[in-house]
Amino acid sequence: MENSLVLLLLLTPFVGFLFNVFFGKKAGKTISGAIGTIAVAVSFVMSVYFFMQLNASGKPIAVTLFDWIQIGKLKVDFGILLDQLSLLWLLFVTGIGSLIHLYSISYMHDDENMHKFFAYLNLFVFFMITLVVGSNLLVMFIGWEGVGLCSYLLIGFWYKNQDYNDAAKKAFIMNRIGDLGFLIGIFILGSLFSTLNFVEMRQALSAGNTNTALLGVAALCLFIGATGKSAQLPLYTWLPDAMAGPTPVSALIHAATMVTAGIFMITRMNFLFDLTPEVQNIIAIVGAITALVAASIGLLQNDIKKVLAYSTVSQLGLMFLALGMGAYNVAVFHVITHAFFKACLFLGSGSVIHALHGEQDRK
Repeated sequence: MENSLVLLLLLTPFVGFLFNVFFGKKAGKTISGAIGTIAVAVSFVMSVYFFMQLNASGKPIAVTLFDWIQIGKLKVDFGILLDQLSLLWLLFVTGIGSLIHLYSISYMHDDENMHKFFAYLNLFVFFMITLVVGSNLLVMFIGWEGVGLCSYLLIGFWYKNQDYNDAAKKAFIMNRIGDLGFLIGIFILGSLFSTLNFVEMRQALSAGNTNTALLGVAALCLFIGATGKSAQLPLYTWLPDAMAGPTPVSALIHAATMVTAGIFMITRMNFLFDLTPEVQNIIAIVGAITALVAASIGLLQNDIKKVLAYSTVSQLGLMFLALGMGAYNVAVFHVITHAFFKACLFLGSGSVIHALHGEQDRK
């Protein structure tokens, strides 16, 4: 029963994606929008159910769906871990995500490719859920790459405009740079521990006898991955350009999903970063500089959405500053508040842009 509910949480947005890809155009705009919204809403209901279950029992829910990879000593399962951190993330990813889907039904109603838009949104949420619930780094990496792909598809959704295509390619390439660092970090940790499971790595580190220098390199590589995904210096310039996508995309990417992935990953791997204080110092310094630089640039922007975009980069910098100081609970609290207020700001700006027939210059 539990396995079925976990699969329902994970796969419902993917089913919504498949429906809109194959039947969305024939079904019509209203039905494709409704199916896309209901798919994410079901995942939200399941997230609330598991959150209440965890609150009552106090025990994380761990499910192994199947054995995945075994090479020598390295064994990786396709596992799901629902603990306090992942369920907290799921609540706002699926909760705010479903509201953004609902908003999009009206916002995108005049677009001829509305079914395709909802298909991409559903796929985005599916990959973000995969990133959050993975019990090991490799499952997380599937979601990590998936949200990168979906951001490319959604930022360049209005592909007839070449500037929007360029913005999508910029986001894709800059994320790949960060992802290479993340991948190298995964390889190092896999060779050190012969496992990529978060619980097993934590146990191995608590037992001691680990190469501290290699741990530092791995932590730094993971942080490079986080700078790409969460738009920190020097890989931050893709995020303001991501405004090329429709406004609901901006709300989804900037508020609740993709850009918070770097904070989630570092918080999830806090047991590694706590043992590498030099890397934590780098994280804090990069976060502080990013927060100051992005806020300064945002002061001089005229485009209403770019003001919010630079504000997002600045807020993310503050979250990384907290992570670098070891204040993981503070960073997560800021993520939650940011998810709500930034989604509201973007959706509000979308209403203003619609009312002004596409005008985005705040002057």
